[in-house]
Amino acid sequence: MISIFKRLLKIGQSEIHALVDRMEDPIHMVEQGIRDLKEELADITEQLAQAKASKIRLSNKAEHNRRHAEQMEEKARTILLKHHAGELEINVANRLAKEALLYKQDLLAELDNLQDQIESQGEVVEKISQKLEILRYNISKWEKELTILKAKQKVTQASELANRHIATMDTHGTIVMLERMKNKADHSEDLAQAYEEIARQNTIHDEKEIKSKEKSAEEELESLKQQLKKGE
Repeated sequence: MISIFKRLLKIGQSEIHALVDRMEDPIHMVEQGIRDLKEELADITEQLAQAKASKIRLSNKAEHNRRHAEQMEEKARTILLKHHAGELEINVANRLAKEALLYKQDLLAELDNLQDQIESQGEVVEKISQKLEILRYNISKWEKELTILKAKQKVTQASELANRHIATMDTHGTIVMLERMKNKADHSEDLAQAYEEIARQNTIHDEKEIKSKEKSAEEELESLKQQLKKGE
């Protein structure tokens, strides 16, 4: 299904503004737009992978040709050495060496063509990479915008709800509500103070109990020391 954002590209600017004005859920539309961008990101990522794979294949082919050309030159040299060693006749040696060198020239010519293709493919990879980075930036940007938009919507909805409640209250009802909230706050504060006093008393009691135990232990320790001295 063609997304609404892709369809928007086919109509005029004024029509786009008019359509956007009629959209009731901007958050939903932004989310859809981000999904469309991510689909495009996946497509471009695939294109980049294909372009890089093509460049790698060309580079491997070029390296193969380069090594093969060196091998052909070495083969021609070996053939001539065999002639000098008396292993091959001059005519045979010249023919075989020439064939090897001709093949080397073909390989080098193909290598030049491959180098041009590699350079061209490198430019394609660079262009796709730039497009990919721009798309990633835009996705990140709009995801942040969406977060802000959602936060604003929550604040707006909360404010609207509060205003609606306040608007439906009469003055007396509002005053009664405020008095109840004040009394509740005062009660909570008194209760917190009471808990604080109880906690303080418990702390004092615990401290006294600890000191009492320490004193008892010290007295018992002294008693044991005295017993040990008597036993010596």
